[in-house]
Amino acid sequence: MPRSRTLGSITVTALSDGEGPFFQPRGEAFPGATAAHWQAVDRLDPGGVTDDGRWWLRFRAFAVRVGDGPVTLVDAGIGPADSLAASWAPVPGQLPAELAAAGIDPADVRTVVLTHLHTDHVGWAGPLFPNAEHLIQRAELSALELFHPELPVRLLTPLRAVGRLRVVDGETSLTPGVRLLPTPGHTPGHQSVLVEAADERLLITGDLLVHAVQLVDPELAYAHEVDPEAARHSRANLLATLAPATLATPHLTDPFTSHPFLDRS
Repeated sequence: MPRSRTLGSITVTALSDGEGPFFQPRGEAFPGATAAHWQAVDRLDPGGVTDDGRWWLRFRAFAVRVGDGPVTLVDAGIGPADSLAASWAPVPGQLPAELAAAGIDPADVRTVVLTHLHTDHVGWAGPLFPNAEHLIQRAELSALELFHPELPVRLLTPLRAVGRLRVVDGETSLTPGVRLLPTPGHTPGHQSVLVEAADERLLITGDLLVHAVQLVDPELAYAHEVDPEAARHSRANLLATLAPATLATPHLTDPFTSHPFLDRS
């Protein structure tokens, strides 16, 4: 059964679409990380590394629902066997089965937030959610040359054709207690989703951080960030501003992590 967190009347459910090893050694993915960083992170997130030292990552989407209202889905996973992520991610994904296990009919998803346009975050977008607007930051669409060349044909043009692509600019309110926050750097138009109820806050990070080593030290750059300095600023600023909060992450072992819990020893 998928795991959930509840904040007031808002339920956030973590939906697994698969897991597997990263295509690159983690030391190359985070070239600034030291031996002390890796020792700390392996205590913090032991499920993120294999016995032979490879980076093992999860691929998740998150469903957000206020009461019994329509569902907002944040990200759309790695997708089916022929998805754009098939060259490197463990397809086919299992998101349809995870939605069913969570009692969510894809037809009840009215909004799909794409945190960014990397292939492991858009795999099930489009036909699986026939009633959903798909939200993307304008800055992301302005940088399509950075992404998979088939992305416009496979996803964006069909969504535009049926009026289900919604372009947003900056911070945007979705439903009471749920809003988009621009967090550029990983990609030019990367966005995260903040859920607030009373004095509780939960941040669905997208790839604002991709590995627990960036919680051990938020200053650490990831080799595949388009703008490492902007990504560092987005990550460090938001984590400092929101603490304490729960982080809902697509790639860490545990989908829900309390912050702060930084271990710099």
